[in-house]
Formats: sequence, structure tokens, C-alpha cells
Amino acid sequence: MELTGATVLVTGGARGIGREMTRLLVGLGAHVVAVGRAPGPLAALRLEYGDRVSTEAVDLSDPDAVDAFGDELPGRHPGLSVVINNAGVQNLCDFLTADARDSRPALRRELAVNLDAVISLSTGLLPHLSSHSSAAIVNITSGLAIVPKASAPVYCAAKSAVRTFTRSLRYQCEDGAPHIRVIDAVLPLVDTEMTRGRGQGKISPAQAAQAVIDGIRRDRAEIYIGKARLLPFLMRLSPTLGYRALRNG
Repeated sequence: MELTGATVLVTGGARGIGREMTRLLVGLGAHVVAVGRAPGPLAALRLEYGDRVSTEAVDLSDPDAVDAFGDELPGRHPGLSVVINNAGVQNLCDFLTADARDSRPALRRELAVNLDAVISLSTGLLPHLSSHSSAAIVNITSGLAIVPKASAPVYCAAKSAVRTFTRSLRYQCEDGAPHIRVIDAVLPLVDTEMTRGRGQGKISPAQAAQAVIDGIRRDRAEIYIGKARLLPFLMRLSPTLGYRALRNG
């Protein structure tokens, strides 16, 4: 897929993997619409890239704000042809020790960012993307969508749901709008703020971003990155071993 000259939406585009994707896309000659919530990182992007990047402050945990943003975006950026749903949050939660009432707001926000916003933007922007001769929706998932870990049940569930949603949407586009690619990018453990102090063998945000962009350009329907490439083989060989491997990750 040709990204030079394209307008690309990147949620979470001012931090971590999203910021690295913004950098790579600008380097390829794309215009990036970077979504974030914190004003500081968004301002830093504008300072670094000038008019090659447009920034949008959106709270992706607020469904009404997400819907309004998706409705208004095509009017502000009619050239938009690629949507990368990258933003994500992860809460560690032990349901046996946590207070259920206290935990609910954070867990609902986690679902809103990781699942509801992905579905809202993907489906809400689909009519606009259909008007382009070549378009793509790229949903960033995780190896934890395939093999969950004990400490982040809601994150794993949301990523698994996004993975299933992405496949079903791909089927619909293959049948009714084959010029729209629908891509699932499956990440391993990446060294970001979200994973700080946890896990070993992480890849860098730059490595993750490069693999995603390379996969888009090569028209890959599924992009398995780093150690996540091993998961389909491991789960076919021995699901029990696969589940055990990441259970306490």
C-alpha cells in the first residue's frame, strides 16, 4: 500500500509506539492526524513536525467525544484514507483482592479506549474510507489477545474482542469493499510507559512501529511482530504450553 501523500489517523499518536509511527509516516511523506489526550505531547509533535502533523485532543474513554470526533474528521481531513487504532490502556487487577466498586470506573475506561473507540472509529469512518480508491483500517492488538495473562483480564478480553471484530470487518470489506484493507497488527511486549517495570525481552517502540508500517506497505492482513510470530505455531502445537507461557507474564 502506498503511504506517500496519504492522510493517516493515528490514535495515541503522540506517545510511545504511536509517536514512532507518526515519525515514520511523516518520513514517508504522509500527513498524520495524531490523536491524544494530554496537551503537552501533542504540542511537542506540532513543534517538531509543523504542518506535516495535525493534532486532535480527544478523550477516547468518552464515547460521545469519540463519536463526535469521528463524525467531524472527514470534513476537516477529506484526504483521510488510513486509520490506525493504536491507543491503549492496561490496568492490572486481581479481582479476588480488589474492591469491585472501586475498580469499575478504571475497567470501564479501559474497555472504552481499547474496544469501544476502535469499533466507533472503524465503523464511523468506513463510509468516508469507501470513497477512496485505496484505504486501510489497522487495529493494533496484542499477543495477549491470543494467550491472556492473569494480571490484566480486561485488557486481554478487549484485545481479543478487537481481534475478532477486525477479522469480521475484514470479511465484510473483502465482500463489499475490497479496496479497503482491514489489518490486525499483533504486538509482543513493547517497552512503553504502559509496561514500565514489567516483563523482560521487550522490543522498542521504534521496532514495533517499523514492523507495523512495513506490514501495511506489504499489504499484510495480519502482522505478527517479534515474539508474537511464535504464538500461532505454539498454539497449534500445544495450547496448554502456550497458555502456561504467558499466564504470569
